[in-house]
Amino acid sequence: MRRAMTVTAFIAAAGLMTACGSGGGDDGGDGKKEHAGKSTATTSSKPASDGRDKTYEVSFEVGGKGRSNVYYNLDTNHFEQVTLPWKKSDKLTLNSTERKVGITVSVVPGPVLRSNGRMAAAPCSITVDGKKVTEDPGGADGKHKCEYTLR
Repeated sequence: MRRAMTVTAFIAAAGLMTACGSGGGDDGGDGKKEHAGKSTATTSSKPASDGRDKTYEVSFEVGGKGRSNVYYNLDTNHFEQVTLPWKKSDKLTLNSTERKVGITVSVVPGPVLRSNGRMAAAPCSITVDGKKVTEDPGGADGKHKCEYTLR
């Protein structure tokens, strides 16, 4: 929790410093500044213990039948209405700093109609590089979410 608050405070401070810039500088006098393009990270299947980027294959699964809402966080936050069972896979590349801090991926399934006629959270799981790292059985008990910190 303390780490998340520290990271959030750092991001907020960086955003304020960027937004409150001096307005001067090399913008050609038209108020438009050039921004560096988004760099692409290299893909590596080897362990990145030497500080290089590392790419993970992350899969989210939500069980059940029918339609439900699913909230998930991979590279950014996403919210979808889906037909169950549902699966989403994508690659996520972390640089050495992100790997030191850790990046949390998560999925929060919406409610589904259970066999007893009541609504309850759908079951979920997260798989990283082919290995199931967390799961929640859903129902009335449980955490009603799945989350895992990549490093």
